[in-house]
Amino acid sequence: MGRSTETFGKKEREKAKVRKQKDKKEKAEERKNNSSKGSSLDDMIAYVDENGNISSTPPDPTKKRKFNLEDIAVGVAKQTNEPVELIRNGKVTFFNESKGYGFIADLQSQDSIFVHVNGLLNPIKENDKVTFEIEMGQKGPTAVRVKKTS
Repeated sequence: MGRSTETFGKKEREKAKVRKQKDKKEKAEERKNNSSKGSSLDDMIAYVDENGNISSTPPDPTKKRKFNLEDIAVGVAKQTNEPVELIRNGKVTFFNESKGYGFIADLQSQDSIFVHVNGLLNPIKENDKVTFEIEMGQKGPTAVRVKKTS
């Protein structure tokens, strides 16, 4: 006697496949019966009431409010720019004369700011007190117009 070629797993997969096809057909029939094709435009329109909520009824004209165009702000609100101190004081923490770069510790914020030899007005070395301005470089803030102070 030969063994059956249909295993339990094959039978279960076939049952699941048939069940899935049946469910798919039922859902398609349900969508077809409940479709709103051909409904009027009035059924599809939504209104916004005086509180900004979406509703199916038109808004009441007696609750209409008037606004001045000047009161409507479009865009980003203006920010109050506090005067930023352009010239800062600092101390040179590291400077490599052969490579032409170093770092300055800002005395106000204690940040370490990169300085390049091209941004120097006169030669500096480590532990010198300097005044400088900050500009954004390729990799972050860079000290420019660096002057040695006494």
